[in-house]
Amino acid sequence: MTTVSQRTALTPRHLTRTGERLSFIYLERCTVHRDANAITAEDADGTTHIPSATIGTLLLGPGTRITHQAMSVLGETGAAVAWVGEQGVRYYAGGRALTRSSALAEAQAVQWANARSRLAVARAMYRLRFPDEDPAGLTRQALLGSEGRRVKDCYRAQAARTGIRWRGRKYTPGDFAAGDPVNQAITAAAQCMYGIAHAVVASLGCSPALGFVHSGHELSFVLDIADLYKTEIGIPLAFDIAAEDEEDVASRTRRALRDRINETSLLDRCVDDIKGLLLPDGTASAASGDQDVVTLQSDGGHKVPAGRNYGGRGEDTDSDEDEAMLW
Repeated sequence: MTTVSQRTALTPRHLTRTGERLSFIYLERCTVHRDANAITAEDADGTTHIPSATIGTLLLGPGTRITHQAMSVLGETGAAVAWVGEQGVRYYAGGRALTRSSALAEAQAVQWANARSRLAVARAMYRLRFPDEDPAGLTRQALLGSEGRRVKDCYRAQAARTGIRWRGRKYTPGDFAAGDPVNQAITAAAQCMYGIAHAVVASLGCSPALGFVHSGHELSFVLDIADLYKTEIGIPLAFDIAAEDEEDVASRTRRALRDRINETSLLDRCVDDIKGLLLPDGTASAASGDQDVVTLQSDGGHKVPAGRNYGGRGEDTDSDEDEAMLW
């Protein structure tokens, strides 16, 4: 196994597109290490090799240990890593964007910084979730109220469909077992969806913190994106799993959700939804660049080439590319 210093840095051309990756892989009670560009999961039954570039999110459950080298290759290939457990959600994620373009990050910041455009994006998110209802003209408070009613209706409808007695959504942070089986299934599905959403947000170069519905948390935008698919995928699947059997609902929910995500190509859809929410029409291609294009901001919104020293008298000054590469 070569050392990190001897490996060349990967570019987006070398990496698997977000939409073509496995949505998530869940591991527990094993040691995760690195072998070349794969990660290995070692337990009492042996060692399993997993190509790191095919992973969207690696979910580490109870009893897992991971080495520095494994985290290094996961970071290089843009995979997100989340620690999760039955006793509540522990979430730490790492990775790098699968694009060299800052177009989406800048578009997100522009949309977020203006109160009107921030509300417009929140309405667009509501429209994606509930396409049968037009949120135009709704205030923030009205959006929250309407969203709350629709989610409650979804719970009741799924309970009636599956024959489960629904006593309301109950989740006690740090006490996963306190909920009934259907609530445990809903929590397990939510954990996975947060990891998937974070992986996609990070891979596109967006800020996880700049949310349009959620606010004040480092993962506000991640929560926004995960919620887009709550009533369509997460909640119905959780009720299905709880209705089949009340035993081992967490692991069964994860497996069923992974299959459903692959069947519906949710990762591709998630990428398209984020671009559609943040970018003006016709500019989506600008956010998929795989080349290192660095410019400098000048006056009047103009951008000038980087790698030059602009301290001279004339407009075109000596090239300083060597210095630009070093710093």
